[in-house]
Amino acid sequence: MSMLPISSLRPRADELAALREAVARVAASRGPVLPFGVGPLDHLLAGGGLDGAGLHEVAGASASWSDDAAATLFAAGIAARFAAAPGVSALWALTRFDLYAPGLEQAGLGPDRVLYAQGRTDKELLAMCEDALRDGSLACVIAEVKAADQTATRRLQLAASEGNTPMLLYRRYRRYGQCPLGDPSLAMTRWRIGTLPSGRLASPGVGRGRWSVELVRQRGGPPFSLELEACDDQGRLALPAAARNRAIAAGGAARHAA
Repeated sequence: MSMLPISSLRPRADELAALREAVARVAASRGPVLPFGVGPLDHLLAGGGLDGAGLHEVAGASASWSDDAAATLFAAGIAARFAAAPGVSALWALTRFDLYAPGLEQAGLGPDRVLYAQGRTDKELLAMCEDALRDGSLACVIAEVKAADQTATRRLQLAASEGNTPMLLYRRYRRYGQCPLGDPSLAMTRWRIGTLPSGRLASPGVGRGRWSVELVRQRGGPPFSLELEACDDQGRLALPAAARNRAIAAGGAARHAA
């Protein structure tokens, strides 16, 4: 029995080129990946950032006003960076308009970067978001809901993929003490955001806000938790000075160097 020479088993240059083109097409079809620009955070994220053609969920660490505000600004900062290019806007959809526009602007999402839509029910709102995602002309779509079942999240994920547009689903608390991220979902990432005391300043004043940023679940990667400084006016997070070289894994068992 004769054996083929090793050289005949190797792919030709044109075959390698075709394979590389196919991989590039698949990557392009998934939309851009948005890194946070924080070393430990991007290192722990599968793909090095947020998939720009996927569904991502956010919730407050509790039903308190402070955690609700932190989660809102976290979503606003992400939307601001997706909408950083000139001439594009994010869509923020909700059933009750209780947003504080100056606060969103402090997180980088100014009035020139965001459009607002209001629906009567969560179901109506999610249908509106599906249409907006498939249109493909928006930088990002954000929706605030209290209820979204697994079927709804599947539809949002498919619409985000078809329109190459990221979807941020902010899940509001329905019951005190019951985290909304406990509901099943097909989101690519699920984030829980809480407030922490700000760091001390050398002189009297209020320091930059600090958040507990917990990635509860992600596709293709582990959960983790970080203490980070709140969004600046460009929507960017930062490591606190005292924690530049460490990151806390979920449960506090492991630490990762920056």
